[in-house]
Amino acid sequence: MAKKKKGIKIITLECAEARKEGKPPSRYTSVKNSQSHPERLKKKKYNPFLNRHTLHQEIK
Repeated sequence: MAKKKKGIKIITLECAEARKEGKPPSRYTSVKNSQSHPERLKKKKYNPFLNRHTLHQEIK
């Protein structure tokens, strides 16, 4: 049987700029090793509602 990987979690990334402009936020899912990177993840991803790349942050 396969072993479960310790410390790897599926996280949700939400657009940080869309709410300021009154648009719906875009959301993406990704995986993160929480043992080696305990801080919140930030990535630049495409937001189709704003038609540009924006900063997406990890949410709880």
